[in-house]
Amino acid sequence: MRPERTRHGSASHTSSGKSWPGSSSASRPTWLWARFRHPQLRTRVLAGVLAVILATLAAFGVAAVTALHGYLLAETDTNLQTILAEYYPDLAPSHARVQPPKRPAQPGKTSLTNPVQSLPPLPAIVDGYDIELMTGVGKVRQIVGGDPDLVPRLPANLAQVAAHRGALTVTSRNGRAHLRLTAQSAHGRTLIVATSLQSLDSTLSRLKLIVAFGVLASALLVVAGAGLVIRRGLRPIATMAAAADKITAGDLTRRVSPHDPVTEFGRLGAALNGMLDRVQAAVRERQNSERATRQFFVDASHELRTPLASLRANAELYQQGALPGRSQVDEAMRRITAEARRMGDLVDGMLRLARLDQHPRPSHEPVDVSALAVECTERARTSSPRHIWQPRITAGLITTGDEEMLRRAIDNLLANIATHTPGGTTATITASPTGGTITLEVSDDGPGVASDQLPRIFDRFYRAPTEEHHNGSGLGLAIVTAIACAHHGTAHATLNHPHGLRVVLILPADRQTSTAQLSARTSA
Repeated sequence: MRPERTRHGSASHTSSGKSWPGSSSASRPTWLWARFRHPQLRTRVLAGVLAVILATLAAFGVAAVTALHGYLLAETDTNLQTILAEYYPDLAPSHARVQPPKRPAQPGKTSLTNPVQSLPPLPAIVDGYDIELMTGVGKVRQIVGGDPDLVPRLPANLAQVAAHRGALTVTSRNGRAHLRLTAQSAHGRTLIVATSLQSLDSTLSRLKLIVAFGVLASALLVVAGAGLVIRRGLRPIATMAAAADKITAGDLTRRVSPHDPVTEFGRLGAALNGMLDRVQAAVRERQNSERATRQFFVDASHELRTPLASLRANAELYQQGALPGRSQVDEAMRRITAEARRMGDLVDGMLRLARLDQHPRPSHEPVDVSALAVECTERARTSSPRHIWQPRITAGLITTGDEEMLRRAIDNLLANIATHTPGGTTATITASPTGGTITLEVSDDGPGVASDQLPRIFDRFYRAPTEEHHNGSGLGLAIVTAIACAHHGTAHATLNHPHGLRVVLILPADRQTSTAQLSARTSA
């Protein structure tokens, strides 16, 4: 039987259903290793700043310790030279020579130059020094000293040190202390002076300890201060990352909080918001395009269903022998021909729209809009003699584009009047320049459409429900809009007063090509 506390303890880690850092001993090393392999930006910046500061402080500490060591060692060497000058004035260098005061000779102390003469009294400074005299036969006699820690172990290059009047660091004869030694030779004898470096080593050790504690304290201050500053400074990036996560999750309406545009974060936020606006617009455009495509297929299927059903019905009547008379057969053939023509118009319109959607850019050739408008008006007058056609066209209107597509647009505008208005309706075709554009206006005094249906008349397969004539496919004005967009123009409709409809097609004008140039190019 398991202990009760073990069961409750295991449940405490799994009841939440989440794995938090440090929730179990097995997951903690994995989480720490992941954080170590992929540190956050502020962690990397803080580590870099800390490394630079520690390297700078370490270099400063090494330089300070080295400079102090050299300074103290030079002072020690100066004191050694002073002692040499005190006990061996004849051999002292000119810059370090000190004229000792005249003191009475003391019995038992012999001079270096004359062993019989007495030495001057010992100054108090030599209490921490060891002074020895080495004769030519290698015998060493201690002149000043008594502390065994100050007796040096003579180096092998003592003669070279004495010849150059240099200084050397050696160990004591008992091996317990570091000493600084100097020597001078004359008359076959060598005067050796040594002193302890314990005070120098102690001073350097204390300085090293101070530098070490200073570097450690500086590191802690840098971690605390720079960490806070970096965290506050990089907070906009964390905010942008959180917003990016929500955007990745599907929230395209999310935007980054505005910042000062002068700063790097402000420019990054503005660029990110601009990119998101374009992405959202592209996604919205794609969704609208897909929705329009699906609706197009639905409408096309619906429009083709009626003529196909009529064709099938008339064909079945003929096959079943239900049309015994010649007149009945002729009527059936007439309906089949009409429905076939209607299907042809639908297929032709859908093909044109599909091509305009796939290749919206037409050819860039100069087109005489005035001549096209006159030609289309004459053709409409011939095909619909019951309507009254009144052209008011300004000559010399040139645009750049596809002549066949523009002819189809004008024909569709005129055919819309011929199809959806009764006989006797007056249609006015106006073409005039307006600034840098060409305005082509087709208006009539027919029944028009309701004001709430006006925005939809350019939709594909749309026919106003109040119309009396339903022979159109519902694609004429949609093709006009697509051709206008392909030529960088616009098409819109307004209501006439007291009744009727006005459709306006606006195209960019080509001012560089004149009518004479276009005629000469056409004739050639």
